[in-house]
Amino acid sequence: MSLEQRSQALKEETPHTYALARARYVRMSPRKVRRVIDLIRGKSLEEARAILKYTPHRAAEVVAKVLESAAANGINDDRKNMLEDRMYVKAAFVDEGPALKRVLPRARGSAHMIKKRTSHITIVVGERNG
Repeated sequence: MSLEQRSQALKEETPHTYALARARYVRMSPRKVRRVIDLIRGKSLEEARAILKYTPHRAAEVVAKVLESAAANGINDDRKNMLEDRMYVKAAFVDEGPALKRVLPRARGSAHMIKKRTSHITIVVGERNG
């Protein structure tokens, strides 16, 4: 799903039915963060918390913080008034941020570029009916 399709899907819904949180410029490769994000997409809030707590990846800690932030945004906003036990991960995706470019000296005076990649993590939580 492209970035344009994601934003269009969120625009079609009213803002009171979901809460989101973003972590931008996270110094981790998007490919590595996506491995963790794929584990929690569509899960209930409690299940997602348990999965992230026991996932042995460095990205799990950052994703857990963003998840908690999204949940808090849904609970504490007066217009949304979401219930914690009915929340689930409605959408979760990682976009690539700007790469920090570094130069590594190589043999015979040449140089190689090293890209230290960054990520933008977005988690959207919603409330299940029933």
